[in-house]
Amino acid sequence: MALKSKDARIKAEKRRLEQIYDGLDSKKKKVASGLIERAAYLKATIEDLEADLDENGYVELFTQSERTAPYERRRPAADLYTATSGIYQKCIKQLTDLLPRESDTKAEVSDGFDGFVNSRDE
Repeated sequence: MALKSKDARIKAEKRRLEQIYDGLDSKKKKVASGLIERAAYLKATIEDLEADLDENGYVELFTQSERTAPYERRRPAADLYTATSGIYQKCIKQLTDLLPRESDTKAEVSDGFDGFVNSRDE
C-alpha cells in the first residue's frame, strides 16, 4: 500500500482534527490551531518513519573504521521515530485538554435528584 503524499496526509489530518475541535471557544481555538498544525505534521512524519522502519528495520550494522568489526546499532530513524512519537503524544494531550471535560457537560443536565432533596427539606 503506497502512502499518499505527505502534504495530502497532513491536510487530511488537519481537517480531521479541526472537525473535532471546531466547537471550542475563540480563545481556545487560537491555541488549538497551532497544535493542530503541529499534530498533523507530526502524524505524517511518524507514518513516514514507520514505513522506513518496516522496510529497513530498527538496527543496522555499523563500524567506525575498516579495522574494527561491525556491530549492530539502532538506526537514527528509530531514534527519530521514538522522539517524534513522544512529541506527537504530548501535542495530542494538549489538544485533548482543551476540550470540555465530560463532567462539565454532564453537570449541566440535572437528573432532578438535587431538586427533590432540596424541596423535601423545605
